[in-house]
Amino acid sequence: MLRKIRIVAATICFALITLLFLDVTGTLHLWFGWLAKIQFLPAILALNVGIIALLVILTLLFGRIYCSVICPLGVFQDIISWFAGKQRKNRFHYSPALSWLRYVVLIVFIATMAAGLASWAALIAPYSAYGRMASTLFAPLYQWGNNLLAYLAERADSYAFYSTEVWLKGISTITVAIITFIVLFILAWRNGRTYCNTVCPVGTVLGLLSRFSLFRPIIDTDKCNGCQSCARNCKASCIDAKNHTIDYSRCVTCMDCIEKCSQNAIHYLPRTRDYHRPVQPTAGEERGKGSDSRRAFLSLTGLLATTAILKAQEKKVDGGLAVIEEKKIPRRATPITPPGSIGASHLAQHCTACQLCIANCPNQVLRPSGNLMTFMQPEMSYERGYCRPECAKCAEVCPTDAIHLASLADKSSIQIGHAVWVKENCLPLTDGVSCGNCARHCPTGAIQMVASDPDVSDSPQIPIINVERCIGCGACENLCPSRPFSAIYVEGHKKHRII
Repeated sequence: MLRKIRIVAATICFALITLLFLDVTGTLHLWFGWLAKIQFLPAILALNVGIIALLVILTLLFGRIYCSVICPLGVFQDIISWFAGKQRKNRFHYSPALSWLRYVVLIVFIATMAAGLASWAALIAPYSAYGRMASTLFAPLYQWGNNLLAYLAERADSYAFYSTEVWLKGISTITVAIITFIVLFILAWRNGRTYCNTVCPVGTVLGLLSRFSLFRPIIDTDKCNGCQSCARNCKASCIDAKNHTIDYSRCVTCMDCIEKCSQNAIHYLPRTRDYHRPVQPTAGEERGKGSDSRRAFLSLTGLLATTAILKAQEKKVDGGLAVIEEKKIPRRATPITPPGSIGASHLAQHCTACQLCIANCPNQVLRPSGNLMTFMQPEMSYERGYCRPECAKCAEVCPTDAIHLASLADKSSIQIGHAVWVKENCLPLTDGVSCGNCARHCPTGAIQMVASDPDVSDSPQIPIINVERCIGCGACENLCPSRPFSAIYVEGHKKHRII
């Protein structure tokens, strides 16, 4: 019964956290955004004492419930391990803890965080690692599925769904996500929770606490017949059935051992006494064979990809007459960080690089950084959209308060950068046409059009920028019709200013 309750709770948490990264409506976080805030590392970086205390108390009471229910990466590994178990049953065995490796990784992780390289430390943090996989690998599949439904609904004169643009991130982001997925898949398929008990820094910290947990699985030697079924089904490899001991620092409280014990010899009880009475083992290993077909999955993926390609072709032409050339990212001396992040230094120290803000940005302004010092953390670029003054989605979903806005009024007064005009790209001068797009769409009125030649009243008009009023939202850069580089772009500020 306990195992079933754990599985239901873990399934709900995993599904909702995954949907936070996939949601195309931008509304799900209003109800379930707290699931990202109760993750261990984000709570520490946000200095959320209440959440940290809750997780510590939860672990001291029930063991590593966090790892088996709340942590999305842990549940993800359980799903992979479950499918592997269909191929070969009773496949685990007890193995001594690699304590030296666990503590070395933890020390390196803490040192990296202290050195201000949170983005690199977050590469092995469980919540951040899963977030990168979800937003980079799973989200495009989800969006292709949504677009397919929208396409079919439109043909049936229904508008219950609407299509969204599928954004495949840069090579470095995709590479990191794929490598993370492959490593976790192999470890979970072969050995269950190896990652959690040898690499994961959160698992190591909680393992230190779970040694003293009040409730824990206990082996009753009077009932145990030594069949070792518990050890062969323990994905944490922490049950030494021969000596009737359990390494509680590695036990993730999955309750599988209780379910698999045919003698009812394992119970989840308060600490009372230890059992060390030796019992002669008996042979009884079950072997099973099974196979899972992946044809349906591959067929669906191909269909979704084909639909996305066809829809993308429709968006690349202007009225079917001319191909629209995509904009290129200008070379900025200083990257632009989101309003509310205070500046590049603050964001680098507090961001877990989970990319929840990137996945939820409705204007696709945020993208993972390729800079070594801020690797995978969000930075802004405006070739796809601009940062609208009425939007604060990134601050709303950020679980660490690395991006924090008290109100939209505060956002409108934060200067994250300033616009720079590039004379060589401006259409009134290069093509002799009237434009003024940048001035018309500037939300702060920081751009005005003036005659390029003061002595000639009907000379082409060009923009002048009031740097003191510009907030760096990028509306001018995004809406500039010049291709491939805009005639006006935003240069970031290392530390944000209040205007």
